[in-house]
Amino acid sequence: MGHPVDVKMRESGRRRFLKSAGTGIVGVTGVAIGASIPTSAAQNLTGEHHPSRLFFDVRAFGAVGDGKALDTPAINRAIEVAAASGGGTVYLRSGNYLCYSIHLKSTVALFLDQGATIVAADPVCDLAKRYDPAESNKPWEDYQDYGHNHWHNSLIWGEGLNDISILGPGLIWGKGLSRGWGAGPVAENPGVANKAIALKNCRNVLLRDFSILHGGHFGILATGVDNLTIDNLKIDTNRDGMDIDCCRNVRVSNCSVNSPWDDGICLKSSFALGYARATEMVTISNCLLSGSYQEGAMLDGTWKKLPAGEKVPRTGRIKFGTESNGGFKNITVSNCVFDGCRGLAIESVDGAVIEDVTCTNITMRDVFEAPIFIRLGARMRGPAGVPEGTIRRIILSGITCMQAEGSPKIACILAGIPGHVIEDVKITELILVNRGGGTKSDAETQVPEKEKQYPEPNMFGTTPAHGFFVRHVRRLEMQAVTIECPNGDARPVFVLEDVQDATFGRMKVPVTAGVPTFVLNQVKEFSVFRSKPVPDTEIATAEKTEI
Repeated sequence: MGHPVDVKMRESGRRRFLKSAGTGIVGVTGVAIGASIPTSAAQNLTGEHHPSRLFFDVRAFGAVGDGKALDTPAINRAIEVAAASGGGTVYLRSGNYLCYSIHLKSTVALFLDQGATIVAADPVCDLAKRYDPAESNKPWEDYQDYGHNHWHNSLIWGEGLNDISILGPGLIWGKGLSRGWGAGPVAENPGVANKAIALKNCRNVLLRDFSILHGGHFGILATGVDNLTIDNLKIDTNRDGMDIDCCRNVRVSNCSVNSPWDDGICLKSSFALGYARATEMVTISNCLLSGSYQEGAMLDGTWKKLPAGEKVPRTGRIKFGTESNGGFKNITVSNCVFDGCRGLAIESVDGAVIEDVTCTNITMRDVFEAPIFIRLGARMRGPAGVPEGTIRRIILSGITCMQAEGSPKIACILAGIPGHVIEDVKITELILVNRGGGTKSDAETQVPEKEKQYPEPNMFGTTPAHGFFVRHVRRLEMQAVTIECPNGDARPVFVLEDVQDATFGRMKVPVTAGVPTFVLNQVKEFSVFRSKPVPDTEIATAEKTEI
């Protein structure tokens, strides 16, 4: 029980705290939320530090939360007072808060309680009812898409900040946001916003527990953000879920993203900061990536799939690129589920160095196009004189994949370009079930190089292999790979072109009469062992060989 004097002192201390903090304090997830803020604090920004004012209820600053009144001024005022008071938490209780641009500040957290929704207002002609304008990013704007060049034209944004958080089980609904193209407001128009959350040049950022519905071009765009934690978010959206661009020390965990029209979790390394900066020291773990459900169907728990005949790219995946000026280094992806989307994509096309990447324990079901796509290209969208990039030291392990019915006849692809090879790739413990259906004519397809084309698995069309198409690669090792093709396929399992030092061990692949397992064109130092159905084989040089 403790000494009676100690107990008495603790009780006395608790009463003093409650008295100093105000009678409106309530418990939320183990912390206190101060609903009682003196009116004078809402009227006068003195800049004084008030230790008791740790929590700032936006309703005390004039927010209504009825979904009709514009609550942006009250929320921004609460954030300003919290920042001037030395930091704290701005609290949104249950309600619908209609907003234009919300301005984050250093040392301030935004807490969305259960039932609280920030609603992105529709843009209108009234100057008082517009989102913040897109700031200039010249002379760098030609090097990346419009959405990557601007941050202020967002529902919630911060630039040059430190120690900020957005927390709580509430919802951010980007109802009035532009998706950048297609139906809805055009992103380039004045007063229009196209991002739910945008952060630039920030550090020590925590995003946790909330949901995003209809996030616009980006649910989250983080550019030049260091020490970033994104945890337990649900994003159900009409384009990208989250883009992590030029960031360092990032942890993405326990997130669910449904993004049929674009990428789910996308690592970028653009030139938007005015210099090439790598995205590095990143972990992505325990996440769901989907591209097959109607927008909102994940959040409301109905899990309604998109109509079969509807033309939707069903993208949804984890991708490195396409903006790839600064590179990607020291990254792991683990324990993730892909459902009804494209597969894992690792792309360097603008001069990026991609190195030291490990992806483990990934399950993919109903995957469209290539389950694995590693592409080194030469689009070179960036300053002149930059050399082509490099991809090296990639480990993919513990992956299972079931391709979708009716998916295109596109194999896993590892493709460099002449004179620039992908190096040191190791693929182990892979089970791939593909739909097959390839013909002898498909097996004779000559795949174009397309060095400068935008990278997507479908850029090459139908591949001449049904398992792996590998070109311009050095030092490839594949171990314990099982490939099944229940519908049959007249294409070989593996096609290798311009490959040096390739080792295959413990392969289990289907047999089709009259169809080789391996086709080797300009291959050096090839070996296969303990594999079915081919015998152990070593070949020093193969100009054109079938096994």
